[in-house]
Amino acid sequence: MTPRSLLITGATGAIGGALARHYAAPGIRLVLHGRRAEPLEAVARTCRDAGAEVELSRVDLTDDTALGEWLEQLALPDVVIANAGQNLHAEPGEEMEDWQATSRLLDINLRTPMAMAHHLAPRMAERGHGQLVFLSSLAAWHGLPLTPSYSASKAGIKAYGEALRGWLTPRGVGVSVVMPGYVSSPMCHDMPGPKPWQIDADAAARRMARGIARNKARISFPFPLNLGCWCLAVLPAGLAQPILRWMGYGRPA
Repeated sequence: MTPRSLLITGATGAIGGALARHYAAPGIRLVLHGRRAEPLEAVARTCRDAGAEVELSRVDLTDDTALGEWLEQLALPDVVIANAGQNLHAEPGEEMEDWQATSRLLDINLRTPMAMAHHLAPRMAERGHGQLVFLSSLAAWHGLPLTPSYSASKAGIKAYGEALRGWLTPRGVGVSVVMPGYVSSPMCHDMPGPKPWQIDADAAARRMARGIARNKARISFPFPLNLGCWCLAVLPAGLAQPILRWMGYGRPA
């Protein structure tokens, strides 16, 4: 079923913008959220030129009160894609990742999508249809030593989305967890370590949209990297971690 209305957070990022452009068409209503005003307006113009009706928001997603007030007054979309997110790694010479930055990352990558579901899932269940889409990562299969906090946040939202799917399915509400590999973007380029099978954001958006349309429980890609990360998850840690070091994901000497 083709959704007629969608909410996309992180719409100024590579994946969020690609999703907005993919869905933009006459008869489609898009609610786009982003932190940066000018890039958000640019995405909105492109989507309006494609015939979509567009509403914008720059509400602070990590402010529980502001987020709740925004979502409660929002006309309930068919599909909600909680795409906003951050990455993080320890700076050169530092023993650990900065704790304040880690807290902010957990807020946006994990608490925010959970808070969105808290407000929107009951309304979708009452209506009898809708779909929540959470952005995880292939790093959720096995934590990467170079990005431990990011890996933890993505493993957390993966587990939450999978559990919520079982809870909401009887009420007619779908839940999909997206687990992409490396998608070309400034955030991806800033990540340390190798980036095999990197794809562009438009290709990622098309794969996501196909999976969302089928209400897939997991939308994971590309296949070779997904298979490799899954294998790391099922291998004993004593084998998986040396493999990661051998592949270039270990801590620099």
